[in-house]
Amino acid sequence: MSSVRGAHRLRRAGHQGALAALVVVLAGPGCVADDPAPNQQAGSAGQQCVPTGERSSVGAINDFVESAAGVPEFLGADVGVDVRLGDGRSLWLFGDTLRGTGADGRFVRNSMLVFHPACVEAVRPAAGGAVVPDRADGVGYWPMSGWRRARSTSSADVVDVMLQRVADEHDQGPGIVTLGPTLATFLVPTEGQPRLVGRHDLGADDPRSTVVAWGAASTIAGGWLYLYGTSTRRLPGIHGFALRVARVRPGAVHDMARWRFWDGRTWQPDPGAAAVLLPEEGGVSQTLSVWRQDGRWYVLSKRDEFLGREVVVWTGRSPVGPFDRSYVVADLPCDSATGELRYMPLAHPDLLPMRGSVVVSFSRNSTDIAAVCGSPADYRPSFLRVRLPR
Repeated sequence: MSSVRGAHRLRRAGHQGALAALVVVLAGPGCVADDPAPNQQAGSAGQQCVPTGERSSVGAINDFVESAAGVPEFLGADVGVDVRLGDGRSLWLFGDTLRGTGADGRFVRNSMLVFHPACVEAVRPAAGGAVVPDRADGVGYWPMSGWRRARSTSSADVVDVMLQRVADEHDQGPGIVTLGPTLATFLVPTEGQPRLVGRHDLGADDPRSTVVAWGAASTIAGGWLYLYGTSTRRLPGIHGFALRVARVRPGAVHDMARWRFWDGRTWQPDPGAAAVLLPEEGGVSQTLSVWRQDGRWYVLSKRDEFLGREVVVWTGRSPVGPFDRSYVVADLPCDSATGELRYMPLAHPDLLPMRGSVVVSFSRNSTDIAAVCGSPADYRPSFLRVRLPR
């Protein structure tokens, strides 16, 4: 659930003092963290394509995000992972998503929008609930990264998405624990809505923060799918997550036995030998972006997760780096006094591409659940353009 995400990320980074200042219990009137509202009947998939205008600038995108009334299937959400389709449309996957209004408001773990040239359509599965449904035991899924693998036919794309499995945790107060990555596969026809055709949990559930969350970022280059993983230990002071990388052929991503991990010198099959590309100290957020642009490789993240304030770009010459230089490209502080959370900057190289720069989104939230329910537009990503170092 939305405000719990902040608690989860702070706890996994080990910042217990700040955690107490930012965590609130999601209870009381207003939004209810539960299954979809009863009046959302099965089969009532999002049918309205809401006009967006041309979306020809970052300012125009932000104006639409701020002013759109939303539809019952999507009022507000965080994350915002995008995948460009072969026909020019784009899929956007979101984390905890607010549906309905007032006392009938509900959160689902994930959702999807389809952006057409001049409108946007919410995707809602026939059975209701999240686009990638919760497991029978209540474990849900947050999106981390995605890619268009191939065109299965002349009229459909195959899109793979890496998600992290999440469950409620109450041992240290309200929060979320992550359990490992999951691969979800969608078939996206040229006409009609995306359809989930596969979901595969990768590895056994493991709540330890030292376990690498593979798929925190991903990119395809040279016929390889590069999957970046994040993990953290309980270290003193403010810190973020360490970064590692694996690779596999896109069609074999479901089989971790075929993954190979960079150990600092070569690709080999032992995940335990994966080298740290960036350490926890001054490290990245749990979910981030890595991509190639204009002949360079870039890592973009908020340094030191929630308790940091700098959006940072690291540069490298290859998908394994070395990423030994960092540049601050934006300021993104949270405010423990007001409860305002600003987090998870993600790069969108396919959105309004321009040489030497990239469009970045960041998630907005509040520790006050009533504020989120009362003003869902404040629980939507904002966008900015940042210049990339050379």
